[in-house]
Amino acid sequence: MTSDGQTVARPGPGPGAPAGAASCRAPGHVAIIMDGNGRWAARRGLPRVEGHRRGVEAVRRAVRSAIELGIRYLTIYSFSSENWRRPPSEVSDLMGLLKLFVRRDLSDLHASNVRIRIIGEREGLSPDIAGVLREAEERTRANTGLTLVVAFNYGGRQEILSAVRRLAAACAEGRLAPEAIDAEAMARALDTAGIPDPDLVIRTSGEQRLSNFLTWQTAYSEYVIVPEFWPDFDHAAFAAAIDEYHRRDRRFGGLSQKAG
Repeated sequence: MTSDGQTVARPGPGPGAPAGAASCRAPGHVAIIMDGNGRWAARRGLPRVEGHRRGVEAVRRAVRSAIELGIRYLTIYSFSSENWRRPPSEVSDLMGLLKLFVRRDLSDLHASNVRIRIIGEREGLSPDIAGVLREAEERTRANTGLTLVVAFNYGGRQEILSAVRRLAAACAEGRLAPEAIDAEAMARALDTAGIPDPDLVIRTSGEQRLSNFLTWQTAYSEYVIVPEFWPDFDHAAFAAAIDEYHRRDRRFGGLSQKAG
């Protein structure tokens, strides 16, 4: 967790809207850096694993909110490639919570027409974890509602390096001309191939950095930093972040569309 993101003010409801109300025009893709489980627990004198358990509950709320708000893609940063550096007991707790979440929630997600897609490095994962991820993807593959993208064992720089290696190998084998490598070719080589770039990135806990998350894909995303720790993130906070997003002027390097 190192890269710097963008600093923004705490979002609030739009002019004339009730607190927590979101615009009827939902962003197509929202990505969330779910931060603050450990600090949430520490402030309450609880073990860190309890913060992670409450974080799983917040994931459930976020998925429900995304469906209600009409969001098509929701990406959650569940476990970074750097998180392996945490104490083995905490890593074990997190793996256990992942398996428990799939066992308890996969049927409900499937019934809600949610498609699950996993991004991140699979090589080296234990067979039980790899099996859980594969089961979640395969069972929901044909669903057509919300796509829940789970970034697991994921790092943005590592993803870019892997994509560059794949493109380099294609060039070396004569399957791709170097001059054919453009932004679209790069996007197709990433883990997120076929998924639109995030319109909005939300980070909880007040931290103001990107943390090696979707490094390529978030080049033109809007960032909203909220003070709540992830276990406290609820529908009102989600809706308020979307309201803040709609107050932004997205120029993509061009001129403002709101002038005049």
